[in-house]
Amino acid sequence: MSKSLRLQVYMSRCGAGSRRYCDDLIKRGTVRVNGKQVTRLGTKVSLNDRVTLNGKILKFVREKVYLAVNKPKLYLCTNFDPEGRPLVSDLFKGLGYARVFHVGRLDFLSGGLIFYTNDGNFAKIVAHPSFNIEKDYLVETKEDVPEVLLKHYRKGIKIGNEHFCLKSFDCKTEKKILLTLVEGRNKEIRKVFCYFKITIRRIHRVRIGCVSVRGIPVGGFRVLTAGEIKWFLEQDKESW
Repeated sequence: MSKSLRLQVYMSRCGAGSRRYCDDLIKRGTVRVNGKQVTRLGTKVSLNDRVTLNGKILKFVREKVYLAVNKPKLYLCTNFDPEGRPLVSDLFKGLGYARVFHVGRLDFLSGGLIFYTNDGNFAKIVAHPSFNIEKDYLVETKEDVPEVLLKHYRKGIKIGNEHFCLKSFDCKTEKKILLTLVEGRNKEIRKVFCYFKITIRRIHRVRIGCVSVRGIPVGGFRVLTAGEIKWFLEQDKESW
C-alpha cells in the first residue's frame, strides 16, 4: 500500500471491524495515530503511520478470511457479552480466525447465515443497502399471515421514525413465508410483524447474495469459495 487511505478504511483492512463500526471507534476517541488521538473521520494514514486501537497496534491484513456461518438461535453477534452468553465467534475459536468480524447482525433469537471476515471492503459491499445485496429470511409464525399484510410491507411501512420495505415474498404456507430484503434494519422483521400483531416462532436467514446456508449444519461454518468472493466484490462498480 503506497498511497494513503482514510483511517476507517485502513482500520477495517487491519481487521478492526466494518468501515461503519470503525467510524464509531474513531468518534469514541479510542484510536491514535502516531501517539495522537484522532476523532475526525477522513483522516489519512499510510503503512508508515503507527495506528493503535485501545492501545494495541493495528497491523495491515495480508491474508483475507471469508467465513459463512450458520448461526444457532441464542448466540450473539458480538465480541464480548458481560452476561456470558455464547458468541458466534466461539464456534470457530482457536482455529486461527481471531481477527475476523461479523458482517451485519442476526439478533439473539434469530439464526441462519452470517458472514465473518477481516476484509472491510467485502463487508461494506455485503452490508450497505446501496449495493442491493439480497438477503432471504424464512419466517414461521403462530398466526396466519395475510397476503395483504405482505403487499403492504412491500409497498413500504413507516413504524415510528423508521421506514421498512420488503423487496419480495413467497408464501410457502399460511404460516411460513420467505421474505427477501435488501437493507434489513435492526430487528426489522420482528418490528413489522409485531406491528401487525403476528407472533413470530422462528426467523432463519437462508441466503445472502449468491451464498446459501444449505449444506452448513447449525453451528457450523465453511470458507467462501473464490467464485463467491469474486461475485460480491464485482458488485462494487467503483474502486474503494
